[in-house]
Order: sequence, then C-alpha cells, then structure tokens
Amino acid sequence: MRPTVWRLLLGYAPPNSDRREGVLRRKRLDYLDCVAQYYDIPDTDRTDEEINMLRQIAVDCPRTVPDVSFFQQMEIQKSLERILYTWAIRHPASGYVQGINDLATPFLVVFLSEHLEGSVDNWSMADLAPEKINNIEADCYWCLSKLLDGMQDHYTFAQPGIQRLVFKLKELVRRIDEPVSRHMEEQGLEFLQFAFRWFNCLLIREIPFGLVTRLWDTYLAEGDALPDFLVYISASFLLTWSDKLQKLDFQEMVMFLQHLPTQNWTYLELEMVLSRAYMWHTMFNSSPSHLAS
Repeated sequence: MRPTVWRLLLGYAPPNSDRREGVLRRKRLDYLDCVAQYYDIPDTDRTDEEINMLRQIAVDCPRTVPDVSFFQQMEIQKSLERILYTWAIRHPASGYVQGINDLATPFLVVFLSEHLEGSVDNWSMADLAPEKINNIEADCYWCLSKLLDGMQDHYTFAQPGIQRLVFKLKELVRRIDEPVSRHMEEQGLEFLQFAFRWFNCLLIREIPFGLVTRLWDTYLAEGDALPDFLVYISASFLLTWSDKLQKLDFQEMVMFLQHLPTQNWTYLELEMVLSRAYMWHTMFNSSPSHLAS
C-alpha cells in the first residue's frame, strides 16, 4: 500500500489506474536511458567537475545510514550512486550536495519492500532480478526528483532555502517557547549550528531509521507545503527537550543537540512530535503575526 500511495502523492504515478502501468514503464525506460547516457560512460567523457562529483558520491554512499547493515551491501550502494549521480547531472543548478544521499534512502526501502519481506537488516539485493532492481532504482530516482523539485533552492549555492527555514524556526520557537529561546540566545547558541543539518537531511539522521518511513508519510502528504510544515515539525522536535535545554550551557547544548537521545524512540514519540507540529501549524500559520516577536 505505502509504495503505491507514495507514487501517487508525488505525482509520479497517475491517479488513473488504467494508465498507470504504461506511464511507469515509460518513466522506468527513461531512467535507464539517462543512466546509459550519463553514468555508464568512461571518465574520459566526463568533465573534471563531473569526475569530482562522482567521486564525492562514491565516498558518501558507504556512509549513508551506517547503522542499518543493509545499506552496507555493495549492490545497494551502487544503486544509490547511480540514482544520485544521474539526478545531479540532470539538475546542474545544484548538482550533488551532501545530504541528498540520505533523502534517497526512504524511497529505496519503501520500493524494495514490494519485493523483499521481513526485517530490512535481513534483506539481500542478491535475491532480486536485475530488472526489478532497475525498476526500483527508477522509481526512487523519479520520486526523489519530485520531492526535490519543491525545495531545489535548499541545495543551490549557499543553500538559501535552508537558511530561510532556519530563520523561520528561530522565530517560531521564540513565539511558542520564549524561555528556551531566550536561554539559547543568552548562551550564544545559533540555530544554524544544529538546525541546518535537520533541514538538509529532513531529520533522517536524528531518529531511528525504522521510524523514517512514518515521518515521510507526513512529508509527502503535505505536498508543496512541506518546507513550511517542516519548520513546525522541527520546532516540535526541538521543544521535546525544552526543560532539559534550559539547564545546559552552550557547550552542553551543542553536544546534546548533535547526539539527541532518540535511539529508543518508538512511533509513540514520533506521533507526539507530529501531532504537536500539526496543532501549532493550525494555530499559527494563518495568523499574520505568527512570526511577530
């Protein structure tokens, strides 16, 4: 169910079920053509910039979701490399930016779940026919593209989209929880020091990977409004530890926010974060003074 719904929410698969199979077949062939054109070529046919980009992607793939053993398999890392490089070549305004590698992983897991059963840790790419791997890769590529289309200035030079969200988060936290906002300011803690990574990787690195697909159900349901709603999710996430943060000094806060105690989180804690975010979004987002100090 989830793979089908995600394809529909992102506008990758058409709502008309009669047309769906044909559209997906064509898009999957388009992806294979792109891989043949851009990836499956000798380095002599690439620019220096493209060689460096491919090298960076090859370095980042083994570091992606390091605590899930499935992502250490060479076959999945190669799939990730093809997806990321093809996306970067076709989106020259941003190219590849570290963090985009994380954003492909929920799509890989969800589309693989149509073909592999049981725990992700027990999956093996060797159990899949090459044609199935091609289809999964293609679906990941197109869905990642659709997701990033709505936030491309998050990954262009200087990442202005993320800078904007960090500013909005700071203003929203000041509005919702003035004491913790004041404490962070007095200690000299800048929101950029922790929230940049949150927005860059859409919080994937901050929670157990097993909860990420549930978080992404919410992301994809928000559609074009996702960047805006992400600010509320991040505020709700941060203020989970409001009392704790007010007892910490600058150095302690930096360490705490870089290693949040979420490793034992379940769906319950995540649902609390999301429901609070939804409540605040409903209360504040349509208010003209919602970011007034």
